[in-house]
Amino acid sequence: MTASEGNPAEGGWTEPRATALLVLANGMVLEGFGLGAIGEAPGEVCFNTAMTGYQEILTDPSYAGQIITFTFPHVGNVGVNEEDTETINAAASSGVRGLVLHAAITEPSNWRSHRHFDTWLKARNIVGISGIDTRALTALIRDNGMPNAILAHSPDGVFDIPRLQAEAKSLPDMAGLDLVPLVTAAQRYDWDETPWVWPTGYGKRENVAHKVVAIDYGVKRNILRLLAKAGCDVTIVPSTASASDILALKPDGIFLSNGPGDPAATGEYAVPVIKELLDRKIPTFGICLGHQMMALAVGGQTMKMKQGHHGANHPVQDKTTGKVEIVSMNHGFAVDPASLPAHAVETHVSLFDGSNSGFALTDRPAFSVQHHPEASPGPQDSHYLFKRFVEMMAAEKAKATA
Repeated sequence: MTASEGNPAEGGWTEPRATALLVLANGMVLEGFGLGAIGEAPGEVCFNTAMTGYQEILTDPSYAGQIITFTFPHVGNVGVNEEDTETINAAASSGVRGLVLHAAITEPSNWRSHRHFDTWLKARNIVGISGIDTRALTALIRDNGMPNAILAHSPDGVFDIPRLQAEAKSLPDMAGLDLVPLVTAAQRYDWDETPWVWPTGYGKRENVAHKVVAIDYGVKRNILRLLAKAGCDVTIVPSTASASDILALKPDGIFLSNGPGDPAATGEYAVPVIKELLDRKIPTFGICLGHQMMALAVGGQTMKMKQGHHGANHPVQDKTTGKVEIVSMNHGFAVDPASLPAHAVETHVSLFDGSNSGFALTDRPAFSVQHHPEASPGPQDSHYLFKRFVEMMAAEKAKATA
């Protein structure tokens, strides 16, 4: 090997040039190697501790406006497929702005893989960076909160760092942002797909017991699949649907979906609708953002979390049964349990930090949870909540006919 071939002993070592930067709002610049789409992605940086499910995470509409740091080092190693996308429109762009990895993406090694992870990232316009000490970045977020940042990818390694620092500093805080318009449905539609079953794949709903209207604040596919599996005839409506439009569909139950952003901001138009539906005493089930806005609708308050909960290893206790379930979480805001009125009883609590993970109303047939019961980290510890919703609808029907 000659010096020109890169022998460091002969002075020929060439330092790899950074092709991507993560520029934090405080001016810190982290160098790495670009992957995925070329360009710049602004967003709030959070970390996710899940070891699997990166395709579902990156297509979860609740991540709109965020850059995800994966704490697990090997992401992309099983490629991607055509079945694990959580956005309703599989061709739609992802809400997530970018991703931060430690290790470079390897060739896919999985029988379900249809294409390389990097190719998929480019197609979905997700900007990425690898070569980052994700442990250090996670510790920074843990200690200081989720920072705004600009993630920039340029193959020639040329960046205007002062401009990127200024833009990162000027990004708006997540508190106060209504991001639901980026991910909600444009029009009403129906759903009948049921969960994936080996070896046939996804199925179709056969029996119908209840009519459910799901308000889409950024709903995930598997939530709708589990509602269909439970015998629900599901109609999805946009986040801006009025109470009269929803009531015109004559629902047996209302579902309030997950979604991104500040619940107080989305609640400016969503909470009055939820209040009216609750006043009609229609059985109601909320998840994530839907949980937070139900709390606002009954007089509670929400608050921005320092680091949020993002992962698939969160222990939550159901206080109604005493059982502990391992759940998936994805939220940067939380319900303040001290703000809940007397008729909103806490049903679930995070065993990580004691934060609220669910409540039920004692004067109306309604309950909600902060975590994602449709995900499968437990693997199905929380699926009983869909059964609880169906039983609530059946009980209200029985009362109406008694």
